[in-house]
Amino acid sequence: MSVRILAVAVVVGVFVGGFAYLLLPRHPTVAVVALKPEPARGREPIEPTPIAPDTAAAPIPPNTAVPRAARKTPTAAAPATGSEAVAELGTLRITTDVSGASVFIDRQFIGTAPVTAQNVKPGTHQLNVTAEGHDGIVLSIDVEPGPRDLSIRFKEVRLNATLAVVHKHRIGSCAGQLVATPQGLRYETSNKDDGFNVPLDALESLAVEYQDKNLKVKVRKGRQYNFTDRDGNADRLFVFQRDVDKVRQRLAKGDTPAD
Repeated sequence: MSVRILAVAVVVGVFVGGFAYLLLPRHPTVAVVALKPEPARGREPIEPTPIAPDTAAAPIPPNTAVPRAARKTPTAAAPATGSEAVAELGTLRITTDVSGASVFIDRQFIGTAPVTAQNVKPGTHQLNVTAEGHDGIVLSIDVEPGPRDLSIRFKEVRLNATLAVVHKHRIGSCAGQLVATPQGLRYETSNKDDGFNVPLDALESLAVEYQDKNLKVKVRKGRQYNFTDRDGNADRLFVFQRDVDKVRQRLAKGDTPAD
């Protein structure tokens, strides 16, 4: 009986010891082997040669091509700034001799005179100025860079009308041209006996006989002339007579003739 108990105790002790051994932490043992490098066969080891720092860059001999990377690329001209672009445009300061005149440039309303039109492109432009009670003024203006003053005078009388005509004589006729300005009416012709040049206030009458296609001109204390349009167009006679009569009326009111 005691032998069995002893055997059982031995078995239990072995089992407990083995179990405790398994629970203990383990540290693996690593073998470190130092390897000695072998020199390359047939070659001596190459020792690096130290390089001294540069103290100064060597000068480039003359007539030596500069590497592409060292060449400087020309700098492109800088685009015009806002102020330079504005300097290339025109500025128009427009005044009139009547109040409330409306100003248009190329059919665009600019304002009521006096008015300043800024940033106008150089070149030819159309200027229209209108005022109540006066004929509108249309001018072709050439704009250049920089400022320019324009004075529009409605009270100045302007007229430059021409008409190719035939002067009918009692016997025969002669061809020529009627020219009307604020300074007068003249008939230019190769026939010296028929030509004349008289002030507008020296005309006694200026009338169109539409059906007869005749323009009758009577000079005060002078001759009477009968003109027809060279192409037989009565409308041209009417327009010419209307424009001349309008100027005569304005001059009679005291308006100043334009130069």
